[in-house]
Amino acid sequence: MSWIEITIPAPAAEVERTSDALEAAGASAVTVRDAADQPIYEPGPGETPLWAEAQVVGLFPGEVDPAGIRAALTLSLGSIPEGTAANEVADQEWTRAWMDDFQPMRFGRRLWICPSWADAPDPEAVNLRLDPGLAFGSGTHATTALCLEWLDAHPPEGRTVLDYGAGSGVLAVAAALLGATDILAVDNDPQAVTATPENARNNGVADRIRSHGIEDDPGGTADLVLANILAGTLQELAPYLASRTAPGGDLVLSGILEEQAEAVAASYAPWFEMDPPVEQDGWIRLDGRRRMG
Repeated sequence: MSWIEITIPAPAAEVERTSDALEAAGASAVTVRDAADQPIYEPGPGETPLWAEAQVVGLFPGEVDPAGIRAALTLSLGSIPEGTAANEVADQEWTRAWMDDFQPMRFGRRLWICPSWADAPDPEAVNLRLDPGLAFGSGTHATTALCLEWLDAHPPEGRTVLDYGAGSGVLAVAAALLGATDILAVDNDPQAVTATPENARNNGVADRIRSHGIEDDPGGTADLVLANILAGTLQELAPYLASRTAPGGDLVLSGILEEQAEAVAASYAPWFEMDPPVEQDGWIRLDGRRRMG
């Protein structure tokens, strides 16, 4: 089977409308790509950042009439944007290209993230099954990797965990697979609140993970608090996350650029004994322990 790939250039403000137009025209899948090599950093909870200049790509079954697609797009958008391109793509070609982008990844000594279509390189390891989806956090970004490596080195066996800004729930699921008994995943993005239970079920740990929006967060303290958010938000949340960390408990923070690390660490110094920062690809992880007093 062949497919028709329609690529439409769109500024950030037009991405949603363009995506809706492609779906209305019958696209089987719609994706958004960078059109100008602009980096996007790990988002804060509830944020879905876009490139300033994007390409919105619709994939249509090869037997669809191109004239019908053009007519539907013209009806939705008013006109076909300049630079729109159509290409025929073989089924195996586009599927394999997408799948090849997501292969098993190891974090630390024994923790792996494996997409559903790939065999686990080490069946005896801790293998977390996770496919890329709408909610952020698949392990590919350094900020997530830093947290996963901490979890591998400090398995939370028998501990309670709060994953604040959970995204896909990857950290919550990893904590469960590494022995945590009760995990609360909190996010203000509805996609994240939905994605976390699904990923927990796929890994057989749904009975130990609760997923809540920020507005219905049940509160309480945890032995381990994980927060992979942006630095500014982490600074604002310092008193709150301190109150959610049990005395003697651990705190792991990520989403911090090197030049932001000192200020973030200072925000948590009144409550925590912080360890030296750990760097990966220009990003920093901060971790420490809540003072008993």
